[in-house]
Amino acid sequence: MKSVLVRIQEYAGQASGAEKGVIKYVLLNPDKAVGCNIHELAERTFASPSTIIRLCRKIGFQGYKDYHKALLYELAVRKATNVEKGKEISREDSLEAIVDKVTYKNIVSLENTRKLIDIDVLEDCVDLLCNSRNICLFGMGSSLLVAKDAYLKFLRMNKACFISEDWHAQLLQARNITKEDVAIVISYSGITEEILQCTATVKQKGAPVIAITRFEDSPLSQMADYNLCVAATEFIFRSGAMSSRIAQLNIIDILYTAFINRQYESSLTQFHKTHIEKPYKRTAGEEKTD
Repeated sequence: MKSVLVRIQEYAGQASGAEKGVIKYVLLNPDKAVGCNIHELAERTFASPSTIIRLCRKIGFQGYKDYHKALLYELAVRKATNVEKGKEISREDSLEAIVDKVTYKNIVSLENTRKLIDIDVLEDCVDLLCNSRNICLFGMGSSLLVAKDAYLKFLRMNKACFISEDWHAQLLQARNITKEDVAIVISYSGITEEILQCTATVKQKGAPVIAITRFEDSPLSQMADYNLCVAATEFIFRSGAMSSRIAQLNIIDILYTAFINRQYESSLTQFHKTHIEKPYKRTAGEEKTD
């Protein structure tokens, strides 16, 4: 089901004056908006019914009924989700409760990230990956782990890619990048100073930037040419990135799968070439059965 609130929030920056009134009302009063028919919503937002219908179509719905049905469903899901969101890790939690809470947070993060994905932006990103000379990966902390995962995936497909654990080496990588390359910059916060410096350097070199970051206005999202946004429902108590890392890894998996799907036959051949056999060692007394 399409997310109404996420879609209109994304569209708000390019909305007309009349549309902005409707968007502001729906975002601030979703429970009231869902109880309105199109004429009541038009009256409350000082817009015409035709403006509302056009807005519904611009954000991906067939019309007002399609939008209304999606909003009704979304609010019902959010109410159920918000109850669970309040359940943070506590000292009294049993091991079973910890399993349930951590798993639930990760599931919600993945579901919300799916609602944030813009297919057109994703398509452009896959085009860049397929046509680029090199993929240059940037990330610090837990985001570096996500970058390493991307490196191993694309390396198996014989796609030239680069990543370094050292920040100075990442900065040198940014200074050496060319317009024929593409940068994938991973930062959930979008405000990590080292990453912003690398991104600014990449922009100066004229290379396109794909950012994997949270769905929020940040210095990184403003610099990036393409934003693949992730959602996360992080715990207040956290020893490191949890659901945000899962969401970032999911975006990498999507990019990688779309990349190999573009060249399906050659990808299968490459999989066979790069497959590494895992030798099986028999235990003492185990007989050969072939």
